[in-house]
Amino acid sequence: MTFAQKVAVNYIRAKLNMLSVLSTKRAAGKAFDIFCTPFRKPKKKTPPVFERGEQLSFSLDGATIRGHRWNHPQPHKVLIVHGFESTAKNFDRYITPLTRKGYEVLAFDAPAHGSSGGKLITLPLYVRTLQEIHRQYGPIQSFMAHSLGGLALMHFIESIPHDDDTRVALIAPATETTTAIDTFFRFLDLRPEVRTAFDQLIFDRSGYWPSHYSIRRAMQQVRAQVLWVHDEQDELTPLADALKVRDDGHSNLSFVITHGLGHRGIYRDNKVTRQVVEFL
Repeated sequence: MTFAQKVAVNYIRAKLNMLSVLSTKRAAGKAFDIFCTPFRKPKKKTPPVFERGEQLSFSLDGATIRGHRWNHPQPHKVLIVHGFESTAKNFDRYITPLTRKGYEVLAFDAPAHGSSGGKLITLPLYVRTLQEIHRQYGPIQSFMAHSLGGLALMHFIESIPHDDDTRVALIAPATETTTAIDTFFRFLDLRPEVRTAFDQLIFDRSGYWPSHYSIRRAMQQVRAQVLWVHDEQDELTPLADALKVRDDGHSNLSFVITHGLGHRGIYRDNKVTRQVVEFL
């Protein structure tokens, strides 16, 4: 973390804690907005394969969601779903191998990410984005997702008719929302009363407590064939959460543990790329 980033974090921490003395509800609301705001902007230049893709867009909640499509039309379609503070352009290495297999490939930037509009991203909003992509450009039979995209994807999959012909490749998915919130609150050192109000805010807005937003829970409803690749040194989405899903013993889940790739290096790894493309 740079000096400027430390200053910014300390300012936010102090501001939220001061606000919480006046109103835990208001402090929770501000904390929620920060939790849902992607501050880090990817700096990757547009890969050549994106220059060759067909540009797509649609409107959702007043924001324009932008994406690309390759090798259209084909009967078998694959959707790439990126993670928090990321962009579809980070997954360019998967596109050509998938089109060579004869697949149509779709990739969109999530709300508030990349070239798409909006300022905040929530899990329900990301799920509705996937539902709209599936409605307009589907049906889609195969999916691959990283980080927050994996959590959103599994909640999307459980919401649509599917069977064991559906294939889902998860790369370092965010497994438990409660873990992400715990990490966020430890980082900002916020009062327990704010956490209680934070959880209540999520329930009031969505009708579910944070524990509902869980791949482990959603996996109970998923019939798709799932390949799950996770690194033992993942610094953002703990392997410990993922292992609980593995240990549930799902017959439709294949689990691969990598070593030393971390959270973002894992999807850039050549061996992981081949495993995912072959699985899909």
